[in-house]
Amino acid sequence: MSAPSDADAANELMRLAREIARHNRLYHAQDAPEITDPEYDALVRRNAELEAAFPQLVRADSPSAAVGHEVVASPLAKVPHAVRMMSLDNAFADAEVGEFIARVRRFLMLGADEPVVVTAEDKIDGLSCSLRYERGKLVRAATRGDGTVGEDVTPNVAMIPDIPQMLHGAAPEVFEVRGEVYMEKAAFAALNAGQATRGERLFATPRNAAAGSLRQKDASVTALRPLRFLAHGWGDRSALPGTTQFAVMEAIAAWGLPVSPQLLRCASLDEMLQHYRQIGAGRAGLPYDIDGVVYKIDRLDWQDRLGFVAKAPRWALAHKFPAERAETTLEAIDIQVGRTGKLTPVGRLAGVLVGGVTVFNVTLHNRDEIARLGLRIGDRIVMQRAGDVIPQVVENLTRDVARAAFVFPDHCPDCGSEAVAEEGEVDVRCTGGLTCPAQRFERLRHFVSRPALDIEGLGEKTIAEFIAAGWLEAGPADIFRLERHRDELIGREGWKDKSVDNLLMAIEAKRAPDAARLLFGLGIRHIGAVTARDLLKRFGTMGKLREVAEAAFSPLPFRRGAGGGGCLGGGEDGDRPHPNPSPKEEGLTEEARAELLAIEGVGPVVVEALGDFFHEPHNVAAWDDLLSEVAPPEYVVATRDSAVAGKTVVFTGKLETMSRDEAKAQAEALGARSAGSVSAKTDLVVAGPGAGSKLKQAAALGIEVIDEAAWAQIVAAAG
Repeated sequence: MSAPSDADAANELMRLAREIARHNRLYHAQDAPEITDPEYDALVRRNAELEAAFPQLVRADSPSAAVGHEVVASPLAKVPHAVRMMSLDNAFADAEVGEFIARVRRFLMLGADEPVVVTAEDKIDGLSCSLRYERGKLVRAATRGDGTVGEDVTPNVAMIPDIPQMLHGAAPEVFEVRGEVYMEKAAFAALNAGQATRGERLFATPRNAAAGSLRQKDASVTALRPLRFLAHGWGDRSALPGTTQFAVMEAIAAWGLPVSPQLLRCASLDEMLQHYRQIGAGRAGLPYDIDGVVYKIDRLDWQDRLGFVAKAPRWALAHKFPAERAETTLEAIDIQVGRTGKLTPVGRLAGVLVGGVTVFNVTLHNRDEIARLGLRIGDRIVMQRAGDVIPQVVENLTRDVARAAFVFPDHCPDCGSEAVAEEGEVDVRCTGGLTCPAQRFERLRHFVSRPALDIEGLGEKTIAEFIAAGWLEAGPADIFRLERHRDELIGREGWKDKSVDNLLMAIEAKRAPDAARLLFGLGIRHIGAVTARDLLKRFGTMGKLREVAEAAFSPLPFRRGAGGGGCLGGGEDGDRPHPNPSPKEEGLTEEARAELLAIEGVGPVVVEALGDFFHEPHNVAAWDDLLSEVAPPEYVVATRDSAVAGKTVVFTGKLETMSRDEAKAQAEALGARSAGSVSAKTDLVVAGPGAGSKLKQAAALGIEVIDEAAWAQIVAAAG
């Protein structure tokens, strides 16, 4: 199969972001998944593969930076985590586990004969929970939530017999034990039998039963549910009772908390894979559900050096078990309109039980996929949930049966605007922009979401209500003019003086928003949360970013539908001419483009997306309107005091005591910017053996050059 084009990859990433976010919301916030864990894992894996192959296409709403899901409306109090609760990267094949070990070796620059010892344990399918002990006493328990903020379930975990209120023996002053709250299979079956007898809703899986039982406002309800707990790690702590993962887990067990009986130290890849197969072979006989094996680097000093990527530690990996296929009937095909206007067909299935979950829906991706499979309503289909394939319909068993063809709509089902596929794209999009209710809602929901402006009280229901009332017609700026409708709002059902004032105060609190969050919230194509931070780290203010982005735009004589899209509207409304630049403008364009491209993680697609966005007068007007309501301060990154803070550093040649990734991470922590090329704006070059053209260029420009030992002194001297 040939590699996808940039356009195809961008389209697929767009679909994946939307689909994964929806399933995150269903799984983490509503305890009502529509697909199985392997299906979800396959979506996430495909997204990661595409992002690795096309780093310039990483989206604003990329699932790679998301952990769990934000805490939605809940009777439980929100609890911030002192140390973020992370997710895990997944592997589905032995070769990927081998690459994990090889990656660790490369990062730490280990010799071929240096053993890499890991712990391996079964990955229980439960609800993540953090238990904070102070002076040995349990003081707080919280769900994972979005990794940063969870729900307070302290009274509820008091009802779980596995969790001691006081730790046994001596423990650190502060220690957060992390693990999974779960329900055993037999207990789950008995619970559902009781639910059926009483005519109450059945739980889909033991994991959902555990989540629903733990997240009860009334802890007495939790007490009636047979919940268990298994510890697998830790978060915040004042000290550690060991220098290895295994030693700390032994200490946790000695304090009275259960750990997996499958926990084992493995000194080689063969031992890891053998343990994986042993656990898999005995999976059916375990009293609880598992979906894989988790490997963790045993040495804690190595864990510290390896650190984290966007949402997962580099020192851990989940090796998932393979899944199954299922046969069912395609009962309907519905069209959903996404935030970007994409029309996504969703197949509604006759419910089929797969891996303990009843599946009713499957994405059909796009118009071409329906045509490829010859899908019609009433067809018998086969769904595949293999780890290396996106969850999809893989076979139409009745395509030769005479049946009316499915006609893909050429107009938006929400607003009636024309729906077209632009040249080079497989996806069909509504051209209605913010005039389309579906897009306006999704774009505003993204703007106020937790990773963006995080305006409490502006949830999905409220946004929909305000759109219907005509109060959010102009885009995000109208959010900051809602005080004009205060009296009207108080008269509406469910709104009282206090709730209205709380909402308006929450909005007022965002008048000086974090610039990177604001930029991310605009939903400009290809500007994800990480890219937004990188851009603001470099330029400091929204105004400076706009200035460079406008200067960097490379005008073309003609484009169709090249608008930037985004929360502020976008230019997906036909053809527009681009004036030819003057020679002076061409020089300015190249200089500005180079300035943007020098930022690590920013590629030509991001530069073009920014240029397109600011070239569209409609977007500029909405941008100006929004910035007339808010005033984001200059973006400043909290870093250690150092001699290189605010400077641009280039590493070249072979580094002997650390990998290039570790060096770049050190530079960022010291407040410096790590660049990939030497230019007049470079302040310092760190050169190892074998440094070539970059070293010569630094000498020609008169840039200071130091060796790796001098860099280590700078790091050691930093505050």
